[in-house]
Amino acid sequence: MLMAQKKNQSFEPISRQIQAWVDSGHYKGAAILIAHSNKVLYKDTFGNYTPQTVVYIASAGKWLAAATIAALVDEGKLHWTDKAKKWIPSLSDAKGEATLVQLLSHTAGYPDYQPTGNPVDITQDLATSVANLLSLPADTLAGTKFKYGGLAMQIAGRMAELVTGKSWETIFQEKIARPLGMTQTHFTPVDSSGGHAPMLGGGARSTLEDYAKFLSMIYNKGRYQGKKILSEKAQQWMQANQVGKAKVASGEFVEKVRGRTGSDIYGLGEWREEVNARGEATLLSSPSWAGAYPWIDKKHHIYGFFITHVTGFKKGFSPFYTSPRLALDVRKIIN
Repeated sequence: MLMAQKKNQSFEPISRQIQAWVDSGHYKGAAILIAHSNKVLYKDTFGNYTPQTVVYIASAGKWLAAATIAALVDEGKLHWTDKAKKWIPSLSDAKGEATLVQLLSHTAGYPDYQPTGNPVDITQDLATSVANLLSLPADTLAGTKFKYGGLAMQIAGRMAELVTGKSWETIFQEKIARPLGMTQTHFTPVDSSGGHAPMLGGGARSTLEDYAKFLSMIYNKGRYQGKKILSEKAQQWMQANQVGKAKVASGEFVEKVRGRTGSDIYGLGEWREEVNARGEATLLSSPSWAGAYPWIDKKHHIYGFFITHVTGFKKGFSPFYTSPRLALDVRKIIN
């Protein structure tokens, strides 16, 4: 549960860094919240942002999507070992062999995104999205290769719709958003024109304060303000190494931002940036290409969210690889 914010001048280096990014034109605005042992130590806004500014958070939504699926697993409506073909028999080729875990851990063997010329997922409902996937060949057999992208997550979302008889947005609202009071967080529409479809891997929009509630729940082992949102077992599945024996190419996110090689880099909807000697994830995140960066530093009892959206890419600056520096900068300040 979030406690009252405290003024803390020690976070001035964080403030200067974010302001420099805004002043350089990378972002029109930004906001950040840092909590330590469930107390908010620092919250600030920059440029034209407020704590209630709604932002398209791209891949930061993967964490939300995986948690929504986990809630259905908790209820016994889905199982992590369910194959896609169990709920979508039309996936009769190798793509149907992928399990729910593989669909959410980028090891399903699917292409990472729709090929050029195919409809993009933001213009389709999940049923149509799946229909347009049927003719695509699998890149590899399920479980053999880690390939970061969002296409396979559409299958997981459609499985959730079929087992519940409800739309993805309705499921997300019922299982995650409303219980946490995330009133401004949605998977649809994904742009200002309205009417577009849910894109589990990159279509969510949220606010600083909304997403902080989600992080508080994850940090507190699935509970928020005395309510159980997810079981501890579900949390363990999400945070465990779900890449397994799949091959991981060099230069993946964890290697680039933390210098850590190995295959134990991803759970379900979240990166395992750091692990301890027992292989347990101690630094978890769900970074966005546009700059939004939520993280939980379990070892140092910290969670934080940096919310922003890049205005345009400039040479030498990558939001996806730059925002994660905040996790280590905050750690130095608090400790």
